[in-house]
Amino acid sequence: MVEELTPDEVKAKLDEEDVQVIDIRPEHQYESGHIPGAVNVPMGQLPSRVDELDWGEDIVVACPIGQSSVQAARLIDSYEDVSDDSDVRSMAGGYQEWDYELEAGDAADAE
Repeated sequence: MVEELTPDEVKAKLDEEDVQVIDIRPEHQYESGHIPGAVNVPMGQLPSRVDELDWGEDIVVACPIGQSSVQAARLIDSYEDVSDDSDVRSMAGGYQEWDYELEAGDAADAE
């Protein structure tokens, strides 16, 4: 089962630690506003792009309402290039529950 973090917990991690946020929404939604530093990998592209990313040890997946991010977190966690020591979690409630500042602009390329 995928562990979920509340948006408050995600915000605290962003303020205190090095956490990798993967935003699986479509590019146009990402560009209209996203969690600062989040990398956009739309859900439909995730299986083909999962090997493009350098995966961190603390990964949080974000989506509109917190449902598809659970599926995406399972996929990421099963990927062989993600360390067994990595924590892959979903943001509960998704962007509809995020009450903090968003960054707007072009989709970040996964490098």
